[in-house]
Amino acid sequence: MDELGARAAALVARRPGAARLRRVGTSRAGTPLWLLSVGHGSRHVLVVAGPHANEPVGGATVLRLAERALADPRLTEGADATWNLLLCLDPDGSRRNEGWLAGPYTLRHYFRNFFRPGFLEQPEWLPDGADAVVLPETRALLDLQDELRPFLQCSLHGVDVGGGFVELTRDLPGLAPRVARAAARLGIPRELGAYDTLYWPNVGPAVYRIPPPRRVGLAAAITEAAVESTWFHPHRHGTVTAVVEAPMWGVRAVEDPSPPADRDAALRAVSRTLRQDARLLEGVLCRIRPQLAAAPDAARLLAPVDDYLLVCPGLADAWDPDTDTDGAGAGRLPPLSTAHLAALRIAGRRLALRTAGLLHRLVRGTGHDPAGALPDLDRLLDTWCADYRDCYGARWIPVARQAEYQTRVVLSAFELAQRYARACSRSGEPGWGTQAAVPMHRE
Repeated sequence: MDELGARAAALVARRPGAARLRRVGTSRAGTPLWLLSVGHGSRHVLVVAGPHANEPVGGATVLRLAERALADPRLTEGADATWNLLLCLDPDGSRRNEGWLAGPYTLRHYFRNFFRPGFLEQPEWLPDGADAVVLPETRALLDLQDELRPFLQCSLHGVDVGGGFVELTRDLPGLAPRVARAAARLGIPRELGAYDTLYWPNVGPAVYRIPPPRRVGLAAAITEAAVESTWFHPHRHGTVTAVVEAPMWGVRAVEDPSPPADRDAALRAVSRTLRQDARLLEGVLCRIRPQLAAAPDAARLLAPVDDYLLVCPGLADAWDPDTDTDGAGAGRLPPLSTAHLAALRIAGRRLALRTAGLLHRLVRGTGHDPAGALPDLDRLLDTWCADYRDCYGARWIPVARQAEYQTRVVLSAFELAQRYARACSRSGEPGWGTQAAVPMHRE
């Protein structure tokens, strides 16, 4: 985090007339939220890095975008645009991942030092209800969106294991082939059946349309509909939001569009494995819970553990063809390709690995292990990481390639959004980034 801020400040010092750095908010722990702006155009782009604590690549991407905007006047003066780059939305959570950020970049090291806050502490989510508490990081982002009224917002995310894909709040025709070209040139697998987009419209290979928010349960919100989020908040300003996902460890199976040999058998196996993994982890949690009072910040680490263990049964039932007794199970799934099934297998195992990693951190934080849980957690982490590596072929993608992929996708979205806005202007139709509010519709 400190290095990211220092590099942004150095860039501003080198080009003070073209780049600016200002504080736009403060985290819960008192860390400044810094916005790097390049250009002086009247139309704004907002790029948000670090919305999830364990997804650091966006920091490298925004610096790369700043350099591109400074070097190419077509991105600023030529487009009457200002690039606004939020260096990190969750700096406190990001600091908790510093144990693996310096390497080695192995799955084992990553999951043992993994941190991601509970669902209600993720700053891109908006809480439900008038009395809900809005995080200061969330409030800073909302205020920034209302101040800038960007015609394009890009949220930079990282898939720990899988492939790259893009989620849009409005269609950007022509984006899918550009994503395909960027992925091919950089050796990034595209995720053609991302598990959290199973119920969303597919507007092109590895490009999905996010449905408007609607009230659903926690487990369903993960895979069925967008939660109330900062992705949709600027919709009223005519903004299109693009969520750009880049993988850290790539898996080629997630881009296999072929039909599966036996869909139901694969789904049963995924559901059975997820239930078994969850039971193992619940048993470990029961053993160590009495000692957790001694762990530093135990409540913060336990929140995501409880979240993951809460959603596991619901997801297992949703994917299991044998639990479709009330129309809520696998009978509701769309047609599934081999890519979809690979993504589901990876997602189920991801929940287990994240939970095991957080439990490992909790036990280490107490300084002792009277329940003898660490050897069991080590065994589970090693076995499951080996499964990713040996059975799925998960391979580390260098940070430079991850960041370049995100940069190319963002620049493509920028060009297409600009093109659409110009077409609307010529035709007299309301376009993105206009001052007129765009009504929100709920399903």
